[in-house]
Amino acid sequence: MLWIKTFHILFVVSWFAGLFYLPRIYVNLAQTQDGATFDCLLGMARRLYRFMTPLAVLAVIFGLWLFLGYKIGQGSGWMHAKLFFVVLLVGYHHACGRLLKKFSAGQNTRSHRFYRWFNEIPVILLLIIIILVVVRPF
Repeated sequence: MLWIKTFHILFVVSWFAGLFYLPRIYVNLAQTQDGATFDCLLGMARRLYRFMTPLAVLAVIFGLWLFLGYKIGQGSGWMHAKLFFVVLLVGYHHACGRLLKKFSAGQNTRSHRFYRWFNEIPVILLLIIIILVVVRPF
């Protein structure tokens, strides 16, 4: 079980690194007026999204393995709450992909200020998830 937990943590940390950085690229994409800079940033965003998506899948797979295979937290309120926030996190990841498609199509209508706030969502979700796992308030 410790190996499964180790890989789960590894993929979660790696996934979050992408979730923290991708919206920051969106801030820069929304601000730039230079076509060459835009193309470079867009390429970075595409590569990062393609890299972090398998990390997200692996984080979820190893998490489900722990939950179902080892029955960690089953029947506990903290785990149900954590799973709810993980679902929100997967939705955030999907939203990042949709925003990337809009940037790729030249259809972004949001300002850099929006993306600065959007960038804070994974920080808040991570904090909530860590509190639920460590403190187990329910």
